[in-house]
Amino acid sequence: MPKFALLIYGDQSGAATMSEEEAAKISAEYFDYTNQITAEGLYKGGEALQPTPTAKSVQVRNGERVVSDGPFAETKEQLGGFYLVECDTLDQALDAAARIPGARGGTIEVRPVMEFPEQP
Repeated sequence: MPKFALLIYGDQSGAATMSEEEAAKISAEYFDYTNQITAEGLYKGGEALQPTPTAKSVQVRNGERVVSDGPFAETKEQLGGFYLVECDTLDQALDAAARIPGARGGTIEVRPVMEFPEQP
């Protein structure tokens, strides 16, 4: 069965001004969503990510490691987390993505996971 990464992008600037009640409500929505896709047999994994100021980007140039602060791309929406799901079809993965709470104000990128033949 094909696997899909559901990449959750959103504007993290609002998190700093969110009340505890709002944060708890959103957290509960994600908990409920995770329980739903687990019960449906879709859930294979996933994690929330720390805010982008904690990120580092690594590049290798001329054989030397170059480390910089933050994400490499300057965008309004940042990657905040992901789900790994196993779905029968792309349409099923798109439906799962549309139900992620972050889809209401952000973007969910649905990307098929590459499958490689088993190595001996």
